[in-house]
Amino acid sequence: MTPDERDALIEASITAYRDRDAEGRPVPPPAWWDLAPEDLDRLYVAQREARALERALDSNGLSSTVRAVLRRMSGL
Repeated sequence: MTPDERDALIEASITAYRDRDAEGRPVPPPAWWDLAPEDLDRLYVAQREARALERALDSNGLSSTVRAVLRRMSGL
């Protein structure tokens, strides 16, 4: 895998949105399965950076992950 291909997979996996399986459990994005273990570490760092930017831009200081959890808890 080229560095550009790896970066594209990481970028595709950064979002907080997760599909759900038949039982309602979140599942990793499809690109996640193609990443090597060391790339998953890079993805984790990139996700933390993305959530920090989201919190900084949100008037309530919430990331998209927190918003998704709150929506799920409220049944929306």
